[in-house]
Amino acid sequence: MTSCSTLRRICSVLALTVAPVIAQPAAAQFFWSPPDFSAPPLTDAAAATALGLPGATPEEIRAGLVWNLRAALNVAALQCQFEPTLLSISNYNAMIAHHDAELDSAQATLLGYFQRTVGKGKPGQAAADQYGTRIYSGYSTVQAQRGFCQAAAEVGRQAIFANRGSLNEVARTGLGSIKKSLILAGEQYYGEPGRGYSLKLPSFDKKCWKKNQLRPNCQVAYNQQIGG
Repeated sequence: MTSCSTLRRICSVLALTVAPVIAQPAAAQFFWSPPDFSAPPLTDAAAATALGLPGATPEEIRAGLVWNLRAALNVAALQCQFEPTLLSISNYNAMIAHHDAELDSAQATLLGYFQRTVGKGKPGQAAADQYGTRIYSGYSTVQAQRGFCQAAAEVGRQAIFANRGSLNEVARTGLGSIKKSLILAGEQYYGEPGRGYSLKLPSFDKKCWKKNQLRPNCQVAYNQQIGG
């Protein structure tokens, strides 16, 4: 029979073996060395500018932070499915379910902001709808998709574990990094030589060709172009 001390030694060895695997950063999902996306928390003044809510009250700024985070994670759920290990869809769904009350309150508060600043009734509602469309498109990216998806995944994990009512705090500390990730920045260790490659072709002017053969003078010009 195995003694308790032996079992403890086995468990200790397993813990040491598993720990490095658990500690792997999200960057390993893409097998790249990512840029530094860290950013300071948004102050109320910075948030009002970054979120496009001039003259917003502290409550309205908190609502804007929450609604922008929702938009960013929603876009991530749609655009980041190419890397399933980021759990972009499940993180978004869990965030919606866990923070539904705060999200509903944020939406109502933002509508109140636009009805206060633009006009009550239809003008305020239209401005709120346009704002929603604008912030969604603002988080959509193609070239910087890899960095955006990683940053959104990290903030999304923070969101699903945050206490109810504190989603605005997650947004305040995390939206800066998400916005920073929207600027194209590639592999930091090896670089991305493929992005700087451009194919050089000979002239397709008719005067350069005879019976599908490149004329000598155009061949010389092409050789000079490619350094041949």
